[in-house]
Amino acid sequence: MASLIHCPHCGIRPKEEFSIRGDASIERPSPAAPDEDWHRYVYVRDNPRGRYKEYWHHAAGCRRWLVVDRDNLTHEVFAVTDAAAKVKGDAA
Repeated sequence: MASLIHCPHCGIRPKEEFSIRGDASIERPSPAAPDEDWHRYVYVRDNPRGRYKEYWHHAAGCRRWLVVDRDNLTHEVFAVTDAAAKVKGDAA
């Protein structure tokens, strides 16, 4: 059975319509931040195991950016929210 993602705009869709774009918990440093902070932001990434939030792009659907809370070991999806809501502070 194919993995399904519940897009808040398009409904339940197969995961093949989406592309994963990385960790949604990383925060961009301020423009005045030290070079070390920018180096870590650009080049250093953790590779977590288990449940965490990722940016996904619904490339073959509404083309919206989403935040998907999932477990990368079991592939269980716990929640999907619009990334614009995260930016506005409406989503946890």
